[in-house]
Amino acid sequence: MEREIDLKQISDGKLYSANDMVKAGCNDCAGCSLCCRGMGNSIILDPYDIFSLEKGLGVTFEELMQGKIELNVVDGIIQPNIKMQDEAAGSSIINSNSSGDGGEKDRCAFLNREGRCSIHSFRPGFCRMFPLGRIYEDGNFRYFLQVHECPYPNKTKVKLKKWLGIPELPRYENYVRQWHYFLKDMQKVVKETESDAVMKNINMHLLQQFYIKPYGDDFYLEFEQRMEEDKSVFMHGV
Repeated sequence: MEREIDLKQISDGKLYSANDMVKAGCNDCAGCSLCCRGMGNSIILDPYDIFSLEKGLGVTFEELMQGKIELNVVDGIIQPNIKMQDEAAGSSIINSNSSGDGGEKDRCAFLNREGRCSIHSFRPGFCRMFPLGRIYEDGNFRYFLQVHECPYPNKTKVKLKKWLGIPELPRYENYVRQWHYFLKDMQKVVKETESDAVMKNINMHLLQQFYIKPYGDDFYLEFEQRMEEDKSVFMHGV
C-alpha cells in the first residue's frame, strides 16, 4: 500500500541499503507481539510471500484463504493480506477499513497462543522489514527506519540484510523493484479503464497469474517469465 509520508516526521532522517547498520535490534522481541495485533488489512502479501507461505506450510492458495488470508482492493488492484482474528473468540474478522486500522483485540492469524509467530522462518516481507519501510524513487528503492512504530527501548544496531534474513537478497530486492513498478503500471491501466467488466477481468487475471498459479523451485525465474508475458499483453492494450 503506497502512502504519502514526511520522512522527517516518522524516521531518523536516513535512507539505508542492505549493507548498512540500522538501530532496529529488539532482543528477539522479548515476547512482545504488539506489531502482530490491530493491523487491520494492512499486511499486504506479494507473490513471493504467498510462495513462501505455501512452501513453508505445505498448503495451496485456496487453503490459505480458509481463515489465514483474505482479499482486498489496494489502489485498484485486488491483493491478499493476512487476516486478523478476534483475540478472545479466535474467529476471523472481515475488516472493511482500508486505512489498516484494526480493533485492539485483533491478532494475526499466524500468532500462536504464546504470542509468538508460528511462521517466523518464512514470514512475509512486511513483517521482516518492521519497523523499517521502503521508499521508491527513480526505479529503485531504499529502506528507512520508522522510529515511532516499535516501543522496545534501547534498540541495538544490526546489519539490515541480517535483520531481513532473506536468502538470495539481491534477487529478492530486484524482484521487489519489478513487482512494485509493475503494480504501478497495472494501477494506471485499471484507473484508465472505464469498463467494470474489463477491470474485473484484469484483476482476476493478475490474481491467477501471480498468486494462485503455483510456482516451482525457482520463484524468481518463473515470476520474471510471467511478468514478461503480461507486459507484452498489457503494454499493448487490454
